[in-house]
Amino acid sequence: MLENVLLHVKSAISYIWRTPKLLLGLALLLSLLLLSLVGPYIVDVDKARPISVPTRKPPSAEHPLGTDGGGRDMLAVIITGTPQTLKMGVLAGLVGVTLGTSLGLIAGYFGGRIDMIISTATDTMLTIPPLAILLVVAGSVRAMTVTDMAIIIALLSWMFPARTIRAQVLSLREQPYVHMARLAGLGDIRIIFEEIMPNILPLAAASFVGATSGAVLAGIGLEVLGLGPQRTPTLGMTIYWAQLYSALINGLWWWWLPPIIVLIVLFVGLFLVSAALDEFVNPRLRRTG
Repeated sequence: MLENVLLHVKSAISYIWRTPKLLLGLALLLSLLLLSLVGPYIVDVDKARPISVPTRKPPSAEHPLGTDGGGRDMLAVIITGTPQTLKMGVLAGLVGVTLGTSLGLIAGYFGGRIDMIISTATDTMLTIPPLAILLVVAGSVRAMTVTDMAIIIALLSWMFPARTIRAQVLSLREQPYVHMARLAGLGDIRIIFEEIMPNILPLAAASFVGATSGAVLAGIGLEVLGLGPQRTPTLGMTIYWAQLYSALINGLWWWWLPPIIVLIVLFVGLFLVSAALDEFVNPRLRRTG
């Protein structure tokens, strides 16, 4: 198993270096991560709290991105809000893909009644509009947190990874090396982890990036509607407060433009990484050379 994993890692590293879009996407995501990690050492993040600075001040040497109507320094808000938005997306993507991958592995490998039960549950969940459930749940929870939002979104996003992984496992379980493993006396658990799992890791990684992007988008949508964490600065809640207090109409561009720019960088980075990983796992799209 270790040799297979190392082989896939080596192949992935080689692919990264010869794929410009993947390098650019990772660079954009890394820049946001560095902003979150290094920013607190450069900027006083306590200024992200309400009524900590004068309100509605345009960008200046003291406040490079200005201040909002709640008396918060916008640069401090961006530095504290970006990791919260990233946390929500990564946590939701990780939980959703882990759950979906596990169910897809079980359904695809064992088949039969187990496959029927999991596939039926997956198809049923796919018919339920997730936005409607998100709105109902978010509206019912009084004190929404970033973690709560991530878990709710994850529980409504595992179906697509489950179907994708199941289809891949259905093909892999019929491969000669899997039959040889059975003849060698390996148990089902060892076959799943040693023979099948290494071959679906790239697909799971691509699913994770897509799930993270979808989770961030869903979270931003809820926050813009005012259903996000009220006491935690996030990019979506920053846009919500700017919208609520008519920042666009009043010409307070520094209130709503910075979080939108950060979100654009985030989504472009995720899109480039997702597209590059899709080329990696799809032989028809895979780059050569």
